[in-house]
Amino acid sequence: MRILVTNDDGINAPGLKVLETIAADLAGPQGEVWVVAPAFEQSGVAHCISYTHPTMIAKMGERRFAAEGSPADCVLAGLHDVMKGAPPDLVLSGVNRGNNSAENALYSGTLGGAMEGALQGLPAMALSQYLGPRNFGLENPFEAALAHGAGLIRSILQAMPEDGSDYRLFYNINFPPVPAGEVLGARAAPQGWRPDTVFSVEPHSSPSGRRFLWIRGGDQQVRTAPGSDAAVNLDGYISVTPMRADLTAHDALAALKAIE
Repeated sequence: MRILVTNDDGINAPGLKVLETIAADLAGPQGEVWVVAPAFEQSGVAHCISYTHPTMIAKMGERRFAAEGSPADCVLAGLHDVMKGAPPDLVLSGVNRGNNSAENALYSGTLGGAMEGALQGLPAMALSQYLGPRNFGLENPFEAALAHGAGLIRSILQAMPEDGSDYRLFYNINFPPVPAGEVLGARAAPQGWRPDTVFSVEPHSSPSGRRFLWIRGGDQQVRTAPGSDAAVNLDGYISVTPMRADLTAHDALAALKAIE
């Protein structure tokens, strides 16, 4: 198996090392793991692409490249430059430092990388490690993802339906905020919503008097609806959420018949 790996925390992020280990396990001794990751952190860029300026790319080692762009840029670079003519069998993005459950999924560069893989017609998965009081202080906060990632991905690949849709499935995987030995299993879960947990801004002034705004997130320990992603994560389960890039609100189309 040939696997393309990217992330949004940057090429030096510890979570990327974890994902490389997972990918090497999946690929096997005869397989290949290719890394094309952002040169600098790209958290929160979602599915952004560098459409108006070029992306510099540099070889950092054998099958390892850094690109000055977003995770989606990195997937494009991997498919159409680095691995041109011999595409991967699977695109993996992560392992993100922090969860991409609930509304976080909409902002996530980690998911943006997986989404681009799916738009390019490839199986793709985004992996994120939820952080909380039970794992934040561990020597390796990513140990749940490291211990359970490869086996879970194999199970998802075996269970994946044939997908001939225009907008191909990709998978949002979130590992719970617990040590590896306390993971209770995996759950297929819809994307949830954390009540009263939204992004906001916090203003500050620089020494020169200029005004700046910092983006602030909300409480990540707030539960979503029972059975949805962040709820099962906080219960100790890995959440697996199938997604598509189709943003149409299909349930609302009928209500718009009156305008026709």
